Amino acid sequence: MSLQFIIGSSGIGKTHYACQHIIQESLENPQCLYYIIVPEQFTMQTQKNVVEMHPGKGILNIDVLSFERLAYRIFGEVGGAQEVLLDDTGKSMVLQKLVQQHRKNLPYLGSQMNKPGYLDEVKSLLSEFMQYDIHEEDLETMLEKTGSESLLHMKMQDVGVLYQAFLGYLEGHYMTGEGVMDALKKAIPFSNKLRNAVLLLDGFTGFTPVQMNVIQELLAVCSKVLVTVTMDAAKNYSQMGKPHQLFYMSRKMLHTLSGLTNDLDEPVLLKEDEHGRFQNSPALGFLEKHLFRYQRASYEKKQDEIRIFAAESPIKELEETARRIRRMVREKGLKYGEIAVITGNLEAYKSIASQVFEESQIPYFLDEKHTILMNPFVEYIRAALEMVTKDFSYESVFRYLRCGLSEIIREEADMLENYVLALGIRGYKKWSGKWIRTYRTMREGDIQLLNEYRERFVNETEILAQGFSGGKKKVCEYCYSLYQFITGCQIQKKLKEQELLFQKKGEKALEKEYAQIYGIVMELLDRMVEILGEEELTRTEFVQLLETGFAKSKVALIPPSMDQVLIGDMERTRLKEIKALFFVGVNEGNIPKNTDSGGMLTQMDREFFAEEGMELAPGPKELMNTQRFYLYLNLTKPSEYLCLSYCFSNGKGESRSPAYLIHTIQGLYPQLEVENAADQEFTLDSMEIPGNSLECFLKGLADGALGKGDPLYSELYSWYLRSSKYGTVARKLVEASRTRKPVDIISESVAKVLYGEVSPYSATRLERYSACAFAHFLQYGLKLTERAEYEFRAMDMGNIMHKVLEKLFQELNKEKLSLAGLTDEQRDEMADILVEQVSADYGNTILKSSARNEYMIQRTKRMVRRTVWAIQEQLKGGEFQPEGVEVVFQGGRIDRVDTMETEDGKLYVKVIDYKTGNTSFDLVSLYHGLQLQLMIYMDGALTVEKNKHRDKEVIPAGVFYYNIKDPMIKEKMDADMEAVRQKVLKELKMNGLVQADRELVEKMDSSLVSLPVSFNKDGSFRKNSSVATREQFDILNRYVKIKISHIRKSIMSGDAQVAPYMLGKKNACSYCPYSGVCGFDMEIPGYEFRRLKNFADEELWDAFAKEVE
Repeated sequence: MSLQFIIGSSGIGKTHYACQHIIQESLENPQCLYYIIVPEQFTMQTQKNVVEMHPGKGILNIDVLSFERLAYRIFGEVGGAQEVLLDDTGKSMVLQKLVQQHRKNLPYLGSQMNKPGYLDEVKSLLSEFMQYDIHEEDLETMLEKTGSESLLHMKMQDVGVLYQAFLGYLEGHYMTGEGVMDALKKAIPFSNKLRNAVLLLDGFTGFTPVQMNVIQELLAVCSKVLVTVTMDAAKNYSQMGKPHQLFYMSRKMLHTLSGLTNDLDEPVLLKEDEHGRFQNSPALGFLEKHLFRYQRASYEKKQDEIRIFAAESPIKELEETARRIRRMVREKGLKYGEIAVITGNLEAYKSIASQVFEESQIPYFLDEKHTILMNPFVEYIRAALEMVTKDFSYESVFRYLRCGLSEIIREEADMLENYVLALGIRGYKKWSGKWIRTYRTMREGDIQLLNEYRERFVNETEILAQGFSGGKKKVCEYCYSLYQFITGCQIQKKLKEQELLFQKKGEKALEKEYAQIYGIVMELLDRMVEILGEEELTRTEFVQLLETGFAKSKVALIPPSMDQVLIGDMERTRLKEIKALFFVGVNEGNIPKNTDSGGMLTQMDREFFAEEGMELAPGPKELMNTQRFYLYLNLTKPSEYLCLSYCFSNGKGESRSPAYLIHTIQGLYPQLEVENAADQEFTLDSMEIPGNSLECFLKGLADGALGKGDPLYSELYSWYLRSSKYGTVARKLVEASRTRKPVDIISESVAKVLYGEVSPYSATRLERYSACAFAHFLQYGLKLTERAEYEFRAMDMGNIMHKVLEKLFQELNKEKLSLAGLTDEQRDEMADILVEQVSADYGNTILKSSARNEYMIQRTKRMVRRTVWAIQEQLKGGEFQPEGVEVVFQGGRIDRVDTMETEDGKLYVKVIDYKTGNTSFDLVSLYHGLQLQLMIYMDGALTVEKNKHRDKEVIPAGVFYYNIKDPMIKEKMDADMEAVRQKVLKELKMNGLVQADRELVEKMDSSLVSLPVSFNKDGSFRKNSSVATREQFDILNRYVKIKISHIRKSIMSGDAQVAPYMLGKKNACSYCPYSGVCGFDMEIPGYEFRRLKNFADEELWDAFAKEVE
């Protein structure tokens, strides 16, 4: 029957005119049926508008429907379409199944389908073929026209296989959204409801070929079809135009629809806007007439309807948007429901918008189906499946336990985590067996508790672990195991509790999400069983399939109230009847959107299809032009106010430029200036919202504005203090702004209880106190320790080295052998055997737990061989012999003591401490109490030797650090090996302090290669030699005793100040394990480093002498 177009530009009143016309006719012909077909999102709003416009405030013979709702209305009347509707998730599953079945026939796509997102690309293309009415035979025709070697031919061949299989699978069982339109086309001729009805199509920017087929059938049965078209009515509407022109989409739609019938009524051209949107907004009306048009024009008057502002970052941009919305609602009387915020990059802006609008107490609705991936229940399932597929790895187990739905509570999970980390528990086998081993800091009885928690955890996950063990299984078996696990954990009950909790708190959106989530997951499992139940998959393939299902499943959130700001995307969100529009994120990259990807088909592929007369969805090139049309539609939607904004940098701090749209609008409005949101940031105008104004309050506190009597901050401060909601927060912030370093002193009685007796021989402890009193308090008072972890660290290598060297000398003494007398083979064999022995017993067999740690054994062997060789060479070059290893004296253990007896009754003592780092002996550090160890050891060694040799004079010969390392030597390939050995020995030189006696030095090592000394030609010590006279050794000994006495008194007095030292470039915080908990912060008044004095050599000995006088 007849077709009529209602043509007019955006905002001129096409919908108002068309609805008024339908209402008028419906009143005149009550026996006739009228249908208004609009996009799905508009049905409710359009129905509301029609009811309000109707004189009777009710509609009997007018129906407002979408295409899909019309389809089901007609199916209800004439029957048909009995198949189950296959949604997006179902399509993905079917396609996954077909790919696995036909992989051998997919030479091009077969290998690509495992790539993330590729399945979606293929699914989109199949949907596109169905939407654009392309059949299997059409694809076969296309294949014949493409060159057999071309990439398009290869792609289409594989896609053809999948398309044929997909349609074959659907037949008689399922129907897709595209199939609904096809079924509707077939049902229309049999419908009495549509016969002679009047139909209005409103709000469409174009139709797919499948929808066109439906419209053709409707034209055959309906008495009249009206279509609203957005374009300039004044222009020649019948011309097709060029793709780059603004109204090309509308012209194309008009042209295609005109070709469906010969019965065309004269179109209604709306040029006057008495019902138009912009009758009271001339500047916005000017924008509609001139945006993206070719004729140059500019609006010279001053106007307030269009605004542009820039902000530092997206969060600042949305904070300014929220302030303007609040002001608009308060001052101009707008409702929140009459305001919308749109963006070209909803993905980046949605979470920031939610956060800012929550803080600003602005009711909002995010126009996006909410993904279920971040829901705790879905995360719980994903974590559980990761756990069973990764054989209970540490990360997967604790991801699962931290989801909050397990029977294991947080404190129990913490204990389990500490144990698992300390002992390297990995794999289901280790979790299912009883735990016996313990680690250093465990309390008595902890192992029983841990086994109890372990058993509960294993019982909870056993069904899942067994269901997912072994090789391939059927999808229905996996789904049943997962279902048993979910019901066994009573998840439905827990989710109901959460739902009721959110209901109590008034969190409507979360309440709705938790009400739906269990049903969504169960429906997904049912669908998997229904579609793929008998398919055999590996557990990884099943998890991948389920992940696809989760990713596609969405929670539908109905707006809890009508009066909300709509936040949406510039293309997907359909705006209706709004007074103010905020367009945020108008930056390059967002406007226009990046359209590089055209899916599986490139722009050239799509052009080839078009040349063959087969229409497909717009490619990247057309989409760029389409975006301008969407921009035009959006920017002309508000009737009173339009605000565009962009930011100088994105969330990562990267610089961003404004989009071309900003310059386009500035060109139309020469007087329009870009405002900077930062100019308003800390002014009275910016204090719109209590939550956001806290930032102004904080700045005032930081700048000391209250103390300066600033009236603005004084008023703000008193408002916050009076506020029942923010009073507590304000007081805490003021308190925080006045934070000073606390005086960390405990009473002497508490110190006595905490510390007990402080040994004067505990060098490590005394040095810790000298470095920082608070670190000492945490370590020795509160006994805080770092979490034990099952890993091999530098400290562990040091421990192994110490044990190996200790055992080496014990073995030599036992066998009455001398290290100097061993051959190279004997020495190396002995070293290797000892490394193996020590490694086997070390740290819960950690060294055998991984390939890396096995390598560490080999590396340790190499270093021990090198160290033993170096010690052997050093002993060969002198007359000193090892007297003892791990020598115990009152409060400590000395790694090695070497002695030498002389004929005149003297016994010289040399103390050696092994270090795996690069420790250097430093007298300045010794003066400040940071390096007392060697002198304490020397004092202890002298005492031990005096008790052994009462008839001899015991004299200190030297104190040394021996740094265990494996030095790299640069030398030519043909270099003399002896020279290389000498260079290595030089690298392994000990550092410390030697008695200034040339004869004694040469008896220690005649080559001097191992000692930190060298001589001048006249036989005197060079300036860089680290030597001290016997009197100076005596002074050092007395000084250390005095220093220890002072440190002990200070500890027992209760001093526990956070006062880390700084000496040159070194400071106490560099490697301190407590730096994260001590609160040391230079920004807080009172916290500063204790800067220690550096001395020249002569000055230093004077200082030592002065202290011991």
